[in-house]
Amino acid sequence: MIHAPSLHPMAGIHITDIEAAINHWRAKAPPPDGVSVAPVWRALAETYALMVFHRQSNVDETRLPPAALAAWLDWYATTPDTPCIAICSTSQGDATCKGCGRSFEEVQLWTAMTPVQKRAVWRRITAEGDSWRFTRYAERAMERTA
Repeated sequence: MIHAPSLHPMAGIHITDIEAAINHWRAKAPPPDGVSVAPVWRALAETYALMVFHRQSNVDETRLPPAALAAWLDWYATTPDTPCIAICSTSQGDATCKGCGRSFEEVQLWTAMTPVQKRAVWRRITAEGDSWRFTRYAERAMERTA
């Protein structure tokens, strides 16, 4: 049996993903009075504040309060599942896919990876920005994620 957790054992939820989830919930459940904070994004905001206070860029998903994790997972469900643009060079023997930027192992184990592990891969390939998803086929990638 293949175990994806070995892929990114230290993968945590990045602070930018917590912020994106907060913004998702702010739009999804805006405060009726413009001031109060909905409980669902209060949990995320408290996590975010603690990360800033402790100068942490990642938080282990097991350390998130259940409400914050549920709110983050709700946001995650709105993101594209895979960076694939249907031009897979790992099937041709490349160690890293020219199309999406994932390693052969990441492509093979993608369906077994947790949302946190997938987001770690997404952050890496986005930061690198050199795969065809971000260069010559950027328009194609936008169509697949819309």
